[in-house]
Amino acid sequence: MDKTTLEPRCVFEQFAKINAIPRPSKREEKMIEYLRSFGEKHGLETVVDETGNVVIRKPASKGYENRKTLILQSHTDMVCEKLVDVDIDFDNDPIETYVDGEWLKAKGTTLGADDGIGCAMELAVLEDNTLEHGPIECVFTRDEETGLTGANGMSKDFMKGDLLINLDSEDEGQFFISCAGGMTTRATFRFSREAAPEGYFFMKVSLQGLNGGHSGDDINKKYANGIKLLTRFMYFMMERYDARLVSFNSGRMHNAIPRDGVVVFAVPANVKDNVSVDMNVFAADVEDEFHVTESNIKFALESTEAQPVLPQTAGRNVILALQAVHNGILSMCQDEALAWMVETSSNVASVNTKDDSIEVVASQRSNVMSNLENMGNTIKALFQLAGAEVVQGDKYPAWKMNPKSQLTAIVTDTYKKLFGHEPKVIGIHAGLECGLFSEKYPHLDMVSMGPTLRGVHSPDERLLIPTVQMVWDHLLEIMKNIPVKE
Repeated sequence: MDKTTLEPRCVFEQFAKINAIPRPSKREEKMIEYLRSFGEKHGLETVVDETGNVVIRKPASKGYENRKTLILQSHTDMVCEKLVDVDIDFDNDPIETYVDGEWLKAKGTTLGADDGIGCAMELAVLEDNTLEHGPIECVFTRDEETGLTGANGMSKDFMKGDLLINLDSEDEGQFFISCAGGMTTRATFRFSREAAPEGYFFMKVSLQGLNGGHSGDDINKKYANGIKLLTRFMYFMMERYDARLVSFNSGRMHNAIPRDGVVVFAVPANVKDNVSVDMNVFAADVEDEFHVTESNIKFALESTEAQPVLPQTAGRNVILALQAVHNGILSMCQDEALAWMVETSSNVASVNTKDDSIEVVASQRSNVMSNLENMGNTIKALFQLAGAEVVQGDKYPAWKMNPKSQLTAIVTDTYKKLFGHEPKVIGIHAGLECGLFSEKYPHLDMVSMGPTLRGVHSPDERLLIPTVQMVWDHLLEIMKNIPVKE
């Protein structure tokens, strides 16, 4: 399959253009300018707000002027992850893609289909004047991945429409009508380094090859968390050999499951051979434990240069906290109809070491806001007990299901007519901007949809090509069936 002839061509051509534009979270200026120029070039009303959100308005096609205004919405930023041996500057270099069977992938990096493919569909709608539709607002928000900055900063009069389709979902044939709320907990351990005791030998343990993935959408897939695996080994080293911690680095994004990491530590020189044996046993145990979900786990242990260590108590507190902190699912939904869905969870997302501090970031999610607060307090209390400074933020609300949704009925009916079977209408444990929109625009009737993506937020991100055509055909059918204004 030649990627230059992928269908629908109008969408994949736009996606190729988007992937030539660097757009890391919080640094989407080039993409924002591209959208501004695109709208103006096509003679469409284009507005960029102070936050960096963009709206491009397209008038109704002939005969559809009396329809309700439909908002199509996606986010402009992408998670920038890469394999360790890939050389790329995400602020300047394009994403290189290739076709592998029915999948579109990137060469050693995230693909940017989250949510570049949603942006591409919007631009294809704006450019094609043969389509049948009522008034359209194409909204592009910034910085969805690292703080929902765009949705948070949007004024209550920025979007004018009545119905909204969020194009940021990852399973064709599944339509989301509710989502989890979330928050981020940051714990900082502060210390003054000291020289290692006499006779200590320095070692470095590294881990790579885990799946990683989205901390909401993939939290139920039994993937390993790189931080938790490295912590297990270090807890053992401290308990058995009085190991001293030098540094712990793993994970990058607050909403991704960490897939690799490195810990530097020191042990008494007379036990260094024992450590090597212990490492081999530990690695074999972990590989057996995760033989179904993690087939590419790779541990490595090597010597390294001597350097200042954390004080014994400080280093031990870090490892004790990381060993004890909850990671993964806390509870499933209590509603019988949604019993399969995760309700509340937490993901230990990153550990970052500096000269005088170690910062740990964990993200909590729940479809029930009181349980979100409880989960956040649980994580906060654990780190406080370990002596860390704790700050919580980046909180966003859940999106509650609307049992009287007119848009859901339209989306479901048109899907059945097109494809001959029932779609899944469900909630999602991941966060969507719809949660914030529901607070700012309580009148909005919303649905989230999109083509099938896998490996999101990791270099294994891939887009199932045939589902793009399906979503595109469905979107065009929905646009023709938007009801008249009341």
